[in-house]
Amino acid sequence: MMDKTNPLYETRSRRAGILFHISSLPGPYGIGDLGNQAKAFAWFLSGCGCSLWQILPLGPTGFGNSPYAARSSFAGNELFISPEILAEERLLGKDDLAGLAAAFGACDAGRVDYGLVETKKLPVLKKAAAAFLAGAQDADAAEYRTFCENERFWLDDYALFQVLCCLYHDARWHSLWDPAAAKHGKDALEKIRKENGVELEYWKVLQWFFQRQWKALKSHVNGRNIKIIGDIPIFAAPDSVDTWSHIDLFRTAPEGGFSVVSGVPPDYFSPTGQLWGNPIYDWEKMKRQDYSWWIARIKRLLDLVDMFRIDHFRGFDAYWAVPAGNPTAEHGTWERGPGADFFYALKAALGELPVIAEDLGFMTEGVKALRDGQGFPGMKVCQFGFQGMKDGAFDPRHAFLPHNYSYNWAAYTGTHDNDTTSGWYDKLSAVDKRAVAEYLNAADGSARGTAAARGPAAGITGAEAAWAMIRAVAASYAKYAIFPLQDILGLGTGARMNIPATCGSYNWSWRLPGKLPEGLDAEAASRFKRIMTLYGRC
Repeated sequence: MMDKTNPLYETRSRRAGILFHISSLPGPYGIGDLGNQAKAFAWFLSGCGCSLWQILPLGPTGFGNSPYAARSSFAGNELFISPEILAEERLLGKDDLAGLAAAFGACDAGRVDYGLVETKKLPVLKKAAAAFLAGAQDADAAEYRTFCENERFWLDDYALFQVLCCLYHDARWHSLWDPAAAKHGKDALEKIRKENGVELEYWKVLQWFFQRQWKALKSHVNGRNIKIIGDIPIFAAPDSVDTWSHIDLFRTAPEGGFSVVSGVPPDYFSPTGQLWGNPIYDWEKMKRQDYSWWIARIKRLLDLVDMFRIDHFRGFDAYWAVPAGNPTAEHGTWERGPGADFFYALKAALGELPVIAEDLGFMTEGVKALRDGQGFPGMKVCQFGFQGMKDGAFDPRHAFLPHNYSYNWAAYTGTHDNDTTSGWYDKLSAVDKRAVAEYLNAADGSARGTAAARGPAAGITGAEAAWAMIRAVAASYAKYAIFPLQDILGLGTGARMNIPATCGSYNWSWRLPGKLPEGLDAEAASRFKRIMTLYGRC
């Protein structure tokens, strides 16, 4: 072993992780949850030699089931609550579990049917909430009351919002609710509170269940020397409790409604851009309030995770504002974001921020200066290094190719917005496959030699291309190397998590079939750990 006092010894740590969201965990209740399968995945991470588990945002999903368009920036997704843990706590019975499992027995285990999960699972969870309220022991009751008091900033509004969503059968408060409820009419809301007091309490208890189960899981994960990387969308969803309860913090039109909405201009993912439709903050007003809403939001997130990725980081430097009502994101304008002042305020209130900046897309010098000035690692996605490849030719100076990464980066084969690496590779032309395989040094022995001697796919499958890319990213100098679980398992396009600029039941619904640990390949874990050890990431 090299003497660490030797000046040639690399003292800066380099770590490895896996990207895998809670919803994608296997299990019998329609969607991944915080129970035994999540704990089993933590053991798999340990077996892989990983010290990082990256997830997507944890909030309750709304329209399109996207975790990046949650109904709350503070609440946890109730659908992640484990019924098995509730049964262990005698809040549910064996018949409840059997009936719930039977409701999903005929479903495709490889996909989440969000509508069915909400219809079948929520009533069972509320049954457990009723049992808790009826029989909570003194210690549990006191702990629950403390939780409600500590989280009052968002919890009361969230419970009321969920009740209103049920009453109006929709979350689009700005267009489909009664105006008195939409505009916080005091008498209207007081009447709803009185008539729905029990239901309000159920939603609070469900958040308490989520909090308690999540903290237990996090303790288990941290006990394996693994840190959890969370994710925070820059924008709030238009049909969220955030916009309903804090409409004054968003830019609105004089006649009502949002004046501008968010998106990105045409890019690699979409020729017409991505029209996200999220309302845009009134940053000047937020600054006058010392960014108190954002400070509360980040404080809440740091109570749940160890590190976090900021989605669409460039929006803090400049954001793409599209006039409300436009059908695409093509006709917007760049407007200035809050800049470094925003992060100075966060750090003054919360201390140093363990952030990964999602800085993908077109980066200006201003965005780079903001990222580097705060010391945040940015992101590199290896698949993007072959962007614009033509007839097997790509630019070896491309910033997303692993040999060009410097230290302060989080490097990925792909993200939740990419095709799986196997699926991506399989769609390349024969000549482009040869070029990618050659760069990754993945041609087998029979295919080496002259260009003419190489086979059309350089002798490798999509799954082996994924492994070759994993090796290349692991060998890079980047501080963090993080890999979607689908790439480690060599899965194809059918396991893709999301297709940007689209909305349908396919997106966000992929689940790992089977049951852990049987659903994970022990040989894949061993192979992954050997690679991470080889390049000093274990």
